[in-house]
Amino acid sequence: MPKLKPEYLSQENIVLLLTVALLAGFALLVPGFASAGNLIALVRGVSILGVLAIGMGLVVIGRGIDLSMVAVMALSVTWMLSMANDGTPLLVAAGWAFLAVIAVGVLNGVMIAYAEVPALFATLATGSFVYGFGRSTLITQDTVAVTSTDSFFQWLGATYIGPFPIEIIFFAGTAILAEMILRMTVFGKYVYLMGDNYLAARNVGIPVRPMIVAQYLFSSLVAFTAGIITAANLLSMSTRIVNSQLLYDIILVVVVGGIGLNGGKGGIRNVVIGALLVGILSNGLTILDVPDLYQKLVKALVLLCALIADSLLNPRNEQTEKQGDI
Repeated sequence: MPKLKPEYLSQENIVLLLTVALLAGFALLVPGFASAGNLIALVRGVSILGVLAIGMGLVVIGRGIDLSMVAVMALSVTWMLSMANDGTPLLVAAGWAFLAVIAVGVLNGVMIAYAEVPALFATLATGSFVYGFGRSTLITQDTVAVTSTDSFFQWLGATYIGPFPIEIIFFAGTAILAEMILRMTVFGKYVYLMGDNYLAARNVGIPVRPMIVAQYLFSSLVAFTAGIITAANLLSMSTRIVNSQLLYDIILVVVVGGIGLNGGKGGIRNVVIGALLVGILSNGLTILDVPDLYQKLVKALVLLCALIADSLLNPRNEQTEKQGDI
């Protein structure tokens, strides 16, 4: 009997099998779980989470992390809606918010690439500053609703392609675009090389500092567009999500899917698998009327198991230790 190849035991394949097993189990045991309407609702429920995880995943592949994504998403779109409600043309408000998002992404990249501040602390500080400055200076209330004059958001939120709402279409489109960037462009090749061995990438002439800035700019833009889709779906945006567990869910999806925290490994399909696993788990437990507190406990256990699996399947070596943590 031939031995299984080591790659068959990758975290991605293990999570994929677990996802299929959960899907089959809930479909057999939970009434209504396998209906087309519920499955579409399941994917819709994790689409924005999946989009944010795509932005985070690209940064993690390049051996970084972005803890400012949720703050950027919430504050930029809330500020845009606030300006629009105060009489600023929506296009102008969107332009100011877009420039602010670019500034935050570039600031993150410059601090990490040129000032050599660890990504964990740089993005944590940036996220805290964005929330504090925006909430104290630019935005007067926690939640800002889309007014009846903002027809763009109402149109976008009501957009369907066949049976699929805009959130699923946006998730699929972002996943395809990010996969093409990573697999078919020089930028994507450089991201993997940097994540695999930062010092070697620099020695062979890869512009690692501008590349780092580009990674964080990409994640900020992904967060902004995810916020626009969220506002179109809910017809509002709240700054309170900054203090929710959304950021932890993003990291959960990335790590569970199999993107190694050491960098240089994984891809967008890992994010898709991780998002589907979290979606199936949350949907099934909700239908079974499991309290939210226990759902959080289950997610925490899944994240802990994923971190342990990552450390076992992607062990840190001497070279990794010299290059520092994310």
